Amino acid sequence: MINNITVLGSGVMGHGIAQNYALAGYAVHLYDLKSSYLEKAMKLIDGNLSLMVKEKIIVPADKEKALERIITTTDLQIAVKDSDFITEAVPEVIEIKHSLYKQLETIIRQDTIIASNTSTFPISQLTKDIKDPERFIVTHFFNPAQLVPLVEIVKGRDTSNQVVETTLNLMKDIGKSPVVLNKDIPGFIANRLQAALVREAFHLMEMGIASPEDIDLAITDGPGVRWAFSGPLETADFGGLDIWKSVVENLAPELSKADKVPDLINEKVKNGGLGAKTGEGIYKYSNEIIEGKLVQRDERLVKLNKIKHGDI
Repeated sequence: MINNITVLGSGVMGHGIAQNYALAGYAVHLYDLKSSYLEKAMKLIDGNLSLMVKEKIIVPADKEKALERIITTTDLQIAVKDSDFITEAVPEVIEIKHSLYKQLETIIRQDTIIASNTSTFPISQLTKDIKDPERFIVTHFFNPAQLVPLVEIVKGRDTSNQVVETTLNLMKDIGKSPVVLNKDIPGFIANRLQAALVREAFHLMEMGIASPEDIDLAITDGPGVRWAFSGPLETADFGGLDIWKSVVENLAPELSKADKVPDLINEKVKNGGLGAKTGEGIYKYSNEIIEGKLVQRDERLVKLNKIKHGDI
């Protein structure tokens, strides 16, 4: 039975994951290397919960209780001492993860489940030197973790059925939409689909087919609208498999098959144009634009979730 949960890493993903657990009623230890990281995380959680109060997803008392359930610490041993379930959300550097897992094995209980939030590494690589791989699993949340329902659950060759079942039930209990992969594959499901679309978007931009704004609009005001309610396979069913057979066979020879990004993306990266975090990528951003877009994104995600749940 899961009562106490630990989240290791309070950054972009970790703070949102901790919020999910706390709001669902679980006691949470949120760990990071520096107190300043944890202070920033708690401010973000406070703001996220305030948005949910504003949108009437929760009441003020729910917010206060959730905040009270989160204990922050820079002491790893304190963070995991009584933990039933650990979510690892540290940087995507395999050496950092392996080092952390070795530390955990010396201080956690035998029955504590370890779940990685990795979006990059196959579980076979994560568990390469782990003593008890049967208790290890991947729970891949999506950013922003507190608002996007999807969690991909990836089991390893040695992951026990009990760990899979416990993890699946936990994700459902915190209001997520978990999908369980039958096989461990790089990129899992969602990132593979995203990568295929982004590769074609880069290709269209490189060819000068349309402006970046129009390429984005073709998705946000086109397929993206219906994909919130019907996935690509159901869309194919409703469109007719005979029609989609022709679409795929006619277009497949014309689509990008590149295994690297185009030169224009390489040039931007080389020159420090990494996107919003540097102020310029495909588009240009000021701090005000970035903050405004993130606030707008979260507000709209809250509303979309209400629609999907039939609350509007």
